[in-house]
Amino acid sequence: MKTPRLPALRSRRSFLGELAAGAAVAAFAPSVRGQPAAPRKLGIAIAGLGGYAAGQLAPALQLTQHCEVRGVVTGTPAKGREWAQHFRFPETSIYSYDTMARLADNRDIDLVYVVTPNALHPAHTIAAAKAGKHVICEKPMANTVAECDAMLAACRAAKVKLSIGYRLQFEPHNLAMKERARSAEFGPYLKLSGALAFPIRRRVWRVEKALAGGGPLMDVGIYCIQAAGMAADTTGTNHAKFAPVAITAREHPKTRPEFFLDVEEGIDWTMEFANGAKGEFMTSYNVGADRFRAEGAKDWIEFAPAFPYGGLKVTTARGPLALAVPPSQQAVQMDHFAQCVREGRESPVSGEMGRRDMVIIEAIYASAAGGGKRVAVKV
Repeated sequence: MKTPRLPALRSRRSFLGELAAGAAVAAFAPSVRGQPAAPRKLGIAIAGLGGYAAGQLAPALQLTQHCEVRGVVTGTPAKGREWAQHFRFPETSIYSYDTMARLADNRDIDLVYVVTPNALHPAHTIAAAKAGKHVICEKPMANTVAECDAMLAACRAAKVKLSIGYRLQFEPHNLAMKERARSAEFGPYLKLSGALAFPIRRRVWRVEKALAGGGPLMDVGIYCIQAAGMAADTTGTNHAKFAPVAITAREHPKTRPEFFLDVEEGIDWTMEFANGAKGEFMTSYNVGADRFRAEGAKDWIEFAPAFPYGGLKVTTARGPLALAVPPSQQAVQMDHFAQCVREGRESPVSGEMGRRDMVIIEAIYASAAGGGKRVAVKV
């Protein structure tokens, strides 16, 4: 797949359209307590200028109200210059991965969004933290729990905040599901199911274990893990620690073993929760699927599609659920973290939540490697 290029510089008409969309994004962002009506936007540097950065984050950063692009980290200087021209920051704010330490000297940059391949997340997150910058790390947080621990330790030592790019934690329908799960009127949800899968036909880094850490479970199956956590959590507190108590899993037989050399082609897994809730999930790089459903004695809610950047379709036991949505999930996500940094509070999608999900993923792989044995989860 060809990497998307940045959109063309804005015309007056598109600029006015962005102003309107920006106002829509602002409506979803919580207010900043004790701050002026229009505080200085925090500066963000994007580390990794691949397809997600160009196709999703760049448009989102033209809508954000509390942060803006003031630099990039890239191994391709030409891409860096394109971003500098588009977002009008100086070329002195283009860094390579070897010069991330110099971010410490740039007072215009407050945050770094790490959007590199999974295996590089630890090194780039730790480098940004050592430079004194708060970090958003794209999911999955890392390839192992041990790497997550190192990232958390580095951020604690540098006294910076770490958030994970779980955009759907800010999407209105998902937020409504979380509220319904904890309400006496609707919840709890005790039967969960879902799948996210798509076919991969050519070799990319996502099918190389050294970079990706695994196959579709690491890439898109993690969305099902997140959805299950939102639907099953009735605790109301410490969501970063909420997890299933046990996992069973089985890897799909490989139909293309020469292509999926060292990662799974697909995998099924079951999550058991302490209150008796159970979830059945699937992910694959060989078929297409995009759905999530949660059922309880009083209510059910179904997302189909469940995990896209926009256009979710949601139905409940009482009829369709059609809520106002922001023009960009990513813009709301980044604005929320900027506000957390400004207010000195922790992100609800913290590094601890990213670590929790890696604990679950390691348990899924362990169960599958053991022929479907039941594996206890200890966060």
